[in-house]
Amino acid sequence: MKRILSTTLFLLSAFALMAEGYQVNMQSQKQTGMGHTGAGQKLGATSIHFNPGAMAFMPGKYDFSLGASGVFSKNKFEGTQGISRSDNPMGTPLFFYGAMQLSDKFAAGIGVNSPYGNSLKWGDDWQGRYLIQDISLQAIFVKPTLSYKLSDNLSVGAGLIIGFGSVDLNRALSFAAINPDLPDGQVNLKGSTTAYGFTGGLFYQATEKFSAGISYRSKVLMKMEKGDANFTVPAAVSALFPEDNKFSAELPMPSNLTLGLGFKASEKWFFAFDLQAVGWSAYKSLDFDFEKESVAVQDSKNARKFENTMIYRLGVSYKSSSTIVLRAGVYYDETPIPKDYLTPETPGTNKVGASIGLSWFLSEKFSVDASLLRIMGEERKDGYRNYPSAAMPIGFYGTYNTSAWLPGIGVSYTF
Repeated sequence: MKRILSTTLFLLSAFALMAEGYQVNMQSQKQTGMGHTGAGQKLGATSIHFNPGAMAFMPGKYDFSLGASGVFSKNKFEGTQGISRSDNPMGTPLFFYGAMQLSDKFAAGIGVNSPYGNSLKWGDDWQGRYLIQDISLQAIFVKPTLSYKLSDNLSVGAGLIIGFGSVDLNRALSFAAINPDLPDGQVNLKGSTTAYGFTGGLFYQATEKFSAGISYRSKVLMKMEKGDANFTVPAAVSALFPEDNKFSAELPMPSNLTLGLGFKASEKWFFAFDLQAVGWSAYKSLDFDFEKESVAVQDSKNARKFENTMIYRLGVSYKSSSTIVLRAGVYYDETPIPKDYLTPETPGTNKVGASIGLSWFLSEKFSVDASLLRIMGEERKDGYRNYPSAAMPIGFYGTYNTSAWLPGIGVSYTF
């Protein structure tokens, strides 16, 4: 019975949806249109996210940018019981950046964005319902930032990260091994937390045409403490599940180190390249601690063994007229999930992203910005080999396909 019911602990692995595949890269419509490049560019207030060191080169005394995107994602799984498809609600990552020049060399700003989050819904009765049914995740980062111009072509910057995270998930529970006549139960996990980190960067305008930058965003360790664990189960087994239970778990949001280059080929053409290293190896295991334990609910450790990855980004912009700037970009994002550690909670695959965008300048200071990103995941045949469940003694394996459309709209204002 211990092995049968302790599988309830494994549902918490869905908390890892904040990991690969769900590191949201919609943090500026202009930069999304250019493949999310930006570490080697002067972006005004938007540099708060891409490279705090470049903010000191903001074009006016005040600079603002805000926007939102829609995430329309699809997941397909083909296993021994046929094909299952997710019915995901639309995600809405958002951003706001505001900055001001305090002097000729000193600038300060604040950014608010959602670099992690996801809405995933496989359904109540799909073949993997005992692993995950649905989940809603959100992480909002607030980043007060300072930047200082060391010389006419070199600047540095740094900022604090204050992260607000929340999770709400559901998963089915099977009691067929105890009594085939017992209906399924369900568990709901809900909680919120606050965590801290830092960001920094260095920007160098080498010549009139060439620029370079390096930025770093630290790991942010999200510790979920005293989250609510509510079990809805048949009366025959209700005594095995303590009421008003609480859980604690933690998950590292990985560090990001990005090197960016910019090249102004002419008055109309600009090219950018970013190389981004993501510190996924910080995610080695997902461990749970329940406030009230029983034969069915016990503390547990689940190996993840994520590996560090690279993201390769290329972007271009073209000023077609005094009021229109066109953009395009492409990137390749490696998955950190090794073989035999792939789960339906984190259906991670290597991904290719292709984007387009434009800015329409209604005046010299004000623009409307739009982007469209297409993400295509490589088909992956894999699974997790060690689910602690008698119903899945050899793990949960199959073929995964993922894809998404992400349109976005925003505005920018400098004065």
